[in-house]
This record gives sequence, structure tokens and C-alpha cells, in this order.
Amino acid sequence: MLNRPAVGLPFRLVLTMAAACGFAAASIYYNQPMLAGIAASFGTSSASVVAIPTITQAGFAVGLVLLAPLGDRFERRRLCTMLALFLALALFIAGVTPSFSTLMVASLLIGIFATLAQQVVPLAAHLAEAGSRGRVVGLVMSGLLLGVLGGRVIAGAVAQAFGWRMMFIIGSASMIAVAAAIRALLPQSPPQHLLGFRELLCSLWPIAREEPVLRHAAAVGAFAYAGFGLFWSTLAIYLSGPPFSLGPAVSGLFGLVGIVGALAAPLAGRLTDCENSRAALRAGLLSLSGAFVVFAQFGGIILGLIAGVVLLDFGVQMVQVTNQSAIFGLRPDARSRINTIYMATYFVGGTLGSTAASVAWKLGHWPMVCSVGLACSLVALAIHLAAGPSQLRSRVERTSRSS
Repeated sequence: MLNRPAVGLPFRLVLTMAAACGFAAASIYYNQPMLAGIAASFGTSSASVVAIPTITQAGFAVGLVLLAPLGDRFERRRLCTMLALFLALALFIAGVTPSFSTLMVASLLIGIFATLAQQVVPLAAHLAEAGSRGRVVGLVMSGLLLGVLGGRVIAGAVAQAFGWRMMFIIGSASMIAVAAAIRALLPQSPPQHLLGFRELLCSLWPIAREEPVLRHAAAVGAFAYAGFGLFWSTLAIYLSGPPFSLGPAVSGLFGLVGIVGALAAPLAGRLTDCENSRAALRAGLLSLSGAFVVFAQFGGIILGLIAGVVLLDFGVQMVQVTNQSAIFGLRPDARSRINTIYMATYFVGGTLGSTAASVAWKLGHWPMVCSVGLACSLVALAIHLAAGPSQLRSRVERTSRSS
């Protein structure tokens, strides 16, 4: 096993990692506000074009399982550089292709290589000292959240002014710049294992079985993200009907409101570094639950929705940063695989939340959506409260205490 180098973290390095996460995450969401333009360009139906974001998300899921664990096996700076360049190529192909089928393939590849963000976050935790790991992860996660929320807004504006192809070209150029910055500014990070690919994948289950902190964080994160996905999957539908009768452009602008949630990431990181992680997690879950109460009581007015979105994104970001700061302290030699387990579970939660959204809307429209979202938040809170500090120790801590 190879040890990590003693590396300091100047602000430009943290900024580079935050930007890499942000641009990579934004790549997944560029296509969502541009679907009408894409359909018009290729003369395809709206039913066919909506498969583009779906296949992009599917690609992300594939990349999460197959590529994310590789950070424990290969030198991370080189791996991140290669993923950024492959993502740039996929975006470029999406921007210039004359074929709808090729665009679908490019969208799949965009999702796969956008898992660059899930290489960078463990790398940030790997390079940071234990006493500042929470703050570093929080700042990097702020970049990721800004990418997720800002990608749709920027893509809509660029597509309206210059056409949808230009957005993919700009995205490609941005990833080339990210690759150059990673290569120039990130230090080398030797691999932690020399395991083969099959051994890496087979080790995921034993790690999950042996680490209660990881299982707890994954369960809490999955239910929290389910509520998050539930809301965003139904917001456009809700705004399109009475009492609002607003178009999709307005629902996209709510992403700008959610940027306020990025402020939660550094706060959660500081609380984690001060050993107040349980308090930070509890605050995030209470904020998340409060959001759905606000949606239910005041969701009939725009200001009520804005207040709820702030609480929702703030809560989710607090939960995410606190959880990831906790799990990255478990096994320094397996951070990429630990992140794979956590993010795969987190992603499943979001997918189930999006699926539940359509069912909830059919059964009871907005009130049912709020009820199911609140239920997801309260389940996450119950899981957190049921697991006391004595149950949330790593395998290493338990072994040392017993010996």
C-alpha cells in the first residue's frame, strides 16, 4: 500500500477542484433546457428527445459504478485529466453531430465521463489534512452544486442566443481548460492499491458491510435526495397549472434561488471540522423537512416556493457535505470506493424520488407531493436519530477499542 504525499492546499488548488466539479456536473444538465431546439433540429418528436437526459443520467450511473472506484487504483491527477479530456470530446461530438443517434451515444458518454466530479471530491478529501477536510470538501461541493444548479440556466441562455450546438461547444472548451488546470495545478497522488479492476469491484460489498458510518450516511443521503428529486421533478408541472400558469423558463429560474444552498457547504464543513457533524446533519434534515412544510402551507404563492427552495437546497447541501466529510475519514486507502458506495446509494434514492413524483402527482397532485417529500425527510431524520454516536464508529475504531 502506498502512502499519500504530504501536500498543502493553497486556495487556487481548492478553486481548481471546485471548478472541475462544477463544470463536470453542469455537463449532465446542459441538455435539459435545450430539448425543444434539439427536437426541431433533427425533426424528431418530443417523446424521442426526452430520452436524451434519461440516457445521460444512465451514463452517469454506469460511470459511477465502473469508473469511480478507479481512483484507488490509478494516479488521480492523470485519471482526472483523462476523464476531463474524454468529457470534452463527448461534448464536442454532441455539438457537431448531424445524426440524432450519434447525439444519443454522445449523451451516454457525457454521463459516463461526467463522473470526473466523483473522482475530484475524494481527491480533495485525500489531499486535505484531517483538521480541515470538512472545509475543503465543503468548498469543492459548493462548486459542484453551482454546476448542477447553474448548468441549466446558462444552457438555456446560450441556446436561446446562439443555438443549442454552441452550448455543447462551449462546454467542450471549458472541459479542455479544466483538464489543463488539473494537469498544471494538482499534485501527483499515487494510487492506494494495485488491485485489479475485478478485485476493486468485489471489495465494495465487504467495505459497506464493515463500515456502519458509511451505511448510515448512505441511507440518510438516499432518503434526503429522494425528497429533493421529488420536488424538482414536479415543480414545472405545478407551475404550469393554476394558480400560476407559468412556462418552463420560470421553473428554470428557481435553480438560481437554489444557489443560496451552496452557502451551506462551507458552513457544514466548518461544523464537521469542529466535531459538530451530528448537529450539522440534524440541522440539514430539519431544514429539509421544514421545506416541505413550507411548500404545503405556502406553496400557492411564489414567495412561499422561493422560501421552500432555499430551505430545501440548504438542507440537502448540509446533509451531503456532512455525510461525505464523515465517510472520507474512514479508510484513506479506499476513499474512491467508499464514495462509489455512497453516491450509488444516493443516486438510487434520487431516482426513486423522481419515480415517486409521478405517482404522487397522479394520486393527489401538489399536496400529495409535499406529503411524500416530508415523509422522505422524516425517515432520513429518524435513521439519523436512531443511530447514536456509539453505533457510528468505523471498523478501525471498533478494533482499536476492543484491543
